Amino acid sequence: MNNVISKIDYTEVMEYSLTPLILHTDYKILYINHAAEEFFGTIKEEITGFNPLDIFKETSKALIKKRIQSAYGAPAEVIEETIFKMDGSTVDVELYCHPIMIDGQKAIQTYVRDVTEQKLAEKKQLQMMAQVNELSATLVPLGNELAVLPLVGDFDDLRARKLLEVLPEKVQAQKISYVILDFSGIYSLDKVVADYLFKIYNVLALLGVQSIITGLRPESAMVAVNLDLDFSAIPTMATVKDALVYFETEVKK
Repeated sequence: MNNVISKIDYTEVMEYSLTPLILHTDYKILYINHAAEEFFGTIKEEITGFNPLDIFKETSKALIKKRIQSAYGAPAEVIEETIFKMDGSTVDVELYCHPIMIDGQKAIQTYVRDVTEQKLAEKKQLQMMAQVNELSATLVPLGNELAVLPLVGDFDDLRARKLLEVLPEKVQAQKISYVILDFSGIYSLDKVVADYLFKIYNVLALLGVQSIITGLRPESAMVAVNLDLDFSAIPTMATVKDALVYFETEVKK
């Protein structure tokens, strides 16, 4: 940068930011804005002169030190880290830093964004998805060696892949010989999911398990036609009741 910015002028600008900002050089904190004071639980006078590495865990310091050095030449990529507040508590944050000239001296400005709530939300989402996936692979016994697998909600490639992983183990553990894959609760179907359906059907067949697909909605059937998906090799029926009658009268007689 050719223009020289005075520290006084620039720190006034920093105060307008709602994002916690740290200005540092040569591993010494020059200034933090008001948002950073509130975030870290300190005041400017207490933290000025501190080594910015001190807010990081020992296991991260070497990497952060290298990152700071490289940031004098070009902005560093956004990373996630765990840092310490002044009271010793830890918090998950996103960090971004870039070089700046202050009073003719190169410095680094670091942006700190708290991602604790975001990570908690992501964790809850993953837990919820795990529960959904588990429920999506719950075999409901309907009689001797017969079970139905009710599938509900959005059925994407992730859930289809999960189903392919756990279903063979479940049918063997429950000594199932006949499975009804009921899609009446599924509202979408694409080629990727359809491919997994074929794989699931074939894997079950290799295990000696006969399966039938029921409840394909008209919209899903139209998607299958438009995608040139051939379901002729897989027995399909309108309802679970129809499949039960078929198994009792045709397959198990």
